[in-house]
Amino acid sequence: MKKSVFDMEALEFIQNYPGYINELEEVIKPELHSVLEELKNTDPHNLVGPDVWFVSENQARGFVLKLFLKKCNIK
Repeated sequence: MKKSVFDMEALEFIQNYPGYINELEEVIKPELHSVLEELKNTDPHNLVGPDVWFVSENQARGFVLKLFLKKCNIK
């Protein structure tokens, strides 16, 4: 897949990561906040490498949601 002007690079994802977590916090049940705390304490630099890019902000949000759902399944 060819990268376009509208793509999100890793650095932008890292900057936006806290906002994606906050968006999740607004819509999840309170009993799942402990799972979200784990994600808040995760350094986004450890989630993506410098060569990673997302085709849209929605894809980046979906990536964070997928991380959240995986952590929920582990618990």
